Amino acid sequence: MALDVNMPILVVDDYRTMIRIVRGLLTQLGFTDVDEAANGEEALAKLREKDYGLVISDWNMEPVNGMELLRRVRAERADKTRFIMVTAESKTDQVLAARRAGVDNYIVKPFNAQTLRAKIETVCAA
Repeated sequence: MALDVNMPILVVDDYRTMIRIVRGLLTQLGFTDVDEAANGEEALAKLREKDYGLVISDWNMEPVNGMELLRRVRAERADKTRFIMVTAESKTDQVLAARRAGVDNYIVKPFNAQTLRAKIETVCAA
């Protein structure tokens, strides 16, 4: 499947190094419109200003974590912005909670470009 490399993507993480890593992987995959936010509040503000095709968000952030960001995105945006959660945790209860809240997919750290591409292809094909 061909990815829409012009799709706007928002990367949300409070750890600058992780943002750089994800941005680098997305660039490697050919994506050109990549924005970033340092936390969930900043992400919500950006989501109100621009239509993103995909949000890639860390789970553990303050003051608004990835789960709360996901819930608020689902509550505020009827367009069903695609949402991939990134975390170091892979506990079943967390995965199920994220699914119930409307996450499109889940990536466990560490991951590479191939994994990221596969997850994006999966959520964008839906």
